[in-house]
Amino acid sequence: MLPRDLVPFEPLFLNPHLQTIAGHYWRRPRDTVRFPMQRRLYRTEPDVQVLVQSQYPEGEAAGEIVLVHGLEGSGEAGYMQSLSSAALRSGFAAHRFHMRTCGGTERLCQTLYHAGLTSDLLAVLGEFRKAGRVPVFLVGFSLGGNVVLKLPGEMGEAALPLIRGVCAVSTPLDLAACARRLAEPDNRFYEARFVARMRARMCATGRYSARDFAGLRSVLQIDDRITAPSFGFGNAAHYYQTQSSIGFLRGLRVPVLLIQAKDDTFVPFRIFASDAVASNPWVELIAPDHGGHLGFLGRKPHRFWADEAIMHWIARKV
Repeated sequence: MLPRDLVPFEPLFLNPHLQTIAGHYWRRPRDTVRFPMQRRLYRTEPDVQVLVQSQYPEGEAAGEIVLVHGLEGSGEAGYMQSLSSAALRSGFAAHRFHMRTCGGTERLCQTLYHAGLTSDLLAVLGEFRKAGRVPVFLVGFSLGGNVVLKLPGEMGEAALPLIRGVCAVSTPLDLAACARRLAEPDNRFYEARFVARMRARMCATGRYSARDFAGLRSVLQIDDRITAPSFGFGNAAHYYQTQSSIGFLRGLRVPVLLIQAKDDTFVPFRIFASDAVASNPWVELIAPDHGGHLGFLGRKPHRFWADEAIMHWIARKV
């Protein structure tokens, strides 16, 4: 259900694949002249550095928003750019957090990232606390949504000093169900693209070669042979079972907004009918009929509708 004063989503395209593809390629607002970009590497473990790109509004910030990208994404993803712009225009500082080995940091980490890896984000929030920049709002997109939901779910009440609220967009709450959906024929184009990017990033670390990916044509196969074993999960099934954020939602003690299109091409909407979501007092779900995966392109003047919805919700929580 939409909040009364939030503009309803009027999709520019009804086709979910058009929403997904156009949403990826659509030119987004960005302003690094008015709001200069600052880059900082945070050492989260002895052999791990992660990148955070920060922009600050003119004058004192109304609050802090930390954005987390999706699978094989970075701070340069369109959704990261446009939400950062919306946040800055509203007077918030915007921090684009990169998961390890992403955003050109492949050789700054001795390990990969995975869908439930929350320790790096927690370490960065610890540094924010030292600088007096907490509590923050976390916003995660796709795989990043799984990370930003799992962290406060793990922490329970201990999250309150660090996290004011969480927004998650197009989130694979159940990793196994979403991996299976991604492998279906209508998603062949997307999965091939993810596989190519995963292979390129892992090879860029210098610890893998093309031979390691022989016969691996799906995200599930890469997770089963490379991602899961590298973190001690054994196989993809155990990795997905233990790292899906849906298993941590009952631990939430901070408010959460989920934005999820019912026609998402990667994420089966039935997941959001589970008690972990539907009966959770900490979770608010906005579920338009259309929007695809990270699309949500609306008719003008509400082109980037998800950004408006996120900032509308955050403004109510400050």
